[in-house]
Amino acid sequence: MNKWKKELSFILSILMVVVLTACGSISGESSSDQAGSESEGKDKTLTIGQINWAENIAVTNMWKVILEDKGYNVKLNYLNMGSTMTALESGDLDASLEVWLPVQDANYLEKYQDTVNFSDATWFDNAKVGLVVPTYLEDINSVKDLNENKEMFDSEIVGFDPGAGTMDVTEQLIKDYDLDYELLPSSESAMLAEINKAVKDEEPIVAPLWSPHWAISKYDLKFLEDPQNTFGGVEKIHHATRQGFEEDYPEVSKWFKNWKMDDQQIGELIDYVESSEEPLDGAAKWVEENPDLIDEWVK
Repeated sequence: MNKWKKELSFILSILMVVVLTACGSISGESSSDQAGSESEGKDKTLTIGQINWAENIAVTNMWKVILEDKGYNVKLNYLNMGSTMTALESGDLDASLEVWLPVQDANYLEKYQDTVNFSDATWFDNAKVGLVVPTYLEDINSVKDLNENKEMFDSEIVGFDPGAGTMDVTEQLIKDYDLDYELLPSSESAMLAEINKAVKDEEPIVAPLWSPHWAISKYDLKFLEDPQNTFGGVEKIHHATRQGFEEDYPEVSKWFKNWKMDDQQIGELIDYVESSEEPLDGAAKWVEENPDLIDEWVK
């Protein structure tokens, strides 16, 4: 009897070990599966910086539509240019879709070139930046004309976001031409409101602006000649990503590099976004109407 009890106890011990091992294996497989699922879910989430500029709002919403159609979850973080670069450096942001080179954002390239990936690929190759005035100011055609007419402009250049590369270049332009002017920072929307008011009343105004931008044609503005070329010539628009982005998202990285737009395409996209109650709705409409172009990027 004692011998039988010992054998039974031994068998039960073995069974207990088998059961515990099996449970551990099942638990391990479940944890592994869960971790894999979480990793896959994480890999499908992208965070893109959005700056409150017309073309930036347009292209970030456009890519949100395209990427979410492809199964990604896209978050847009609203930041200024300086904060965007800091977030890319820290890895809190995956991508920024607008870096102007070789002049406007050269300061950010110099500061972050070792910690942020600035793509060699460009998505717009015919950008221009400079000071603009309404065309009805027929005698104001060059930056050199500003000091002679400083009373007309109250010695003020109406600017936009502090920290934007173009604002820094405008400050440099004031030094280069020894302009007796003050650059007034605000926001793009506030600057455009001032331009709208001035044009409506046919008053003088001077401001830094860029092309592509819907305001150039809507308000009939002209770029002032820049003999010293402080603003540079033709600018190209690149994108930037955090370190490791290409390894984590090789497919999306390839799509961003394939991305190209011309004046008509970006102008139409901006118009769709600006005329919609929600930017995403305007971007979605434009994407729906341009399937062949989108296919060229995401092939």
